[in-house]
Amino acid sequence: MRVRQIDEAEAVNGGATAGTPGVLGRVARRLVRSGSGAERESVPSPVRGSGATRESRPRRSHTARRFLHGSAIYVILILIAWCALIPILWAVSGSLKSDGEITEPSILPEHPQWANYGRVFDTLPMGRMLFNTTVYALCVTAGQVFFCSLAGYAFARLRFRGREVLFLAYLATLMVPLTVTVIPQFLIMRTLGWVDTPWAMIVPGLFGSAFGTYLMRQFFRTLPTELEEAAILDGCTTWQIYWRVLLPHTRPALMVLAVLTWISVWNDFLWPLIMIQRNEYATATLGLVRLQGQYHTQWPLLMAAAVVVLLPLLALYAVAQRAFVHGIAMSGMGGR
Repeated sequence: MRVRQIDEAEAVNGGATAGTPGVLGRVARRLVRSGSGAERESVPSPVRGSGATRESRPRRSHTARRFLHGSAIYVILILIAWCALIPILWAVSGSLKSDGEITEPSILPEHPQWANYGRVFDTLPMGRMLFNTTVYALCVTAGQVFFCSLAGYAFARLRFRGREVLFLAYLATLMVPLTVTVIPQFLIMRTLGWVDTPWAMIVPGLFGSAFGTYLMRQFFRTLPTELEEAAILDGCTTWQIYWRVLLPHTRPALMVLAVLTWISVWNDFLWPLIMIQRNEYATATLGLVRLQGQYHTQWPLLMAAAVVVLLPLLALYAVAQRAFVHGIAMSGMGGR
């Protein structure tokens, strides 16, 4: 209507002055058009209540699904943790019982026998055995961390002919069972005169393993090559690049390798059983076997000894838990 009125006014103005354009009419038309456009832009689009409800419903359902999914994961993890804790709790319960109560299904004994732990140290030189196991685990862990990191760096960073073939051949040794190599290793130890000595417990596992080399190689491959290139420009040698530049960045993987190696040496039973006879060099796992009699076993003492052997591992994992989990996550990143 406004545009039509302006057109009529423009026509009248144009008719009043022959040959002269209706200037006022044109200005008025432009003002009306700009005003109508501003009105269109300023008027908000209507929001319907049904549309808002449709948008809120998927959000609620998505939140509910996430809550159910997270709850299911936590329930599964709690069940797995409980299954892992049952043997430990049963051993602690059995270590506090007497010989007559050991067969009873009750978890908490009526009269806890704390003296069973003292009897373990009176029956066996358990302190000496724990010390021996600690020394063996410390030496083997230090050797594994050093030599596996060195081999992993060589397979990941150094270029030489036959590198991949040699690495695959070394990795294939993981498929060889331990029982296959026990007799050859025993013959070597006997030839060297190391049977029933600490050297038989330290030297065979000192110079690395295929798993440790693979773990360190994969972690070295995730490090950026710019670190190595900058070190080369600064004049660093190959050893300096490994020791000063790249190795400090592999602390998460080193922690994982150290914890896994320590646990493996601490729990080892077959090799100490073959090589060690004297209590002077025996490990803690051999102490558990020597508490078992031929005709009768004092189960409260055996369970108390098992708890004593387990406590250092639990303490180690409690201290290194955060670094261990971080190392597991970091050592698998990139998938290269």
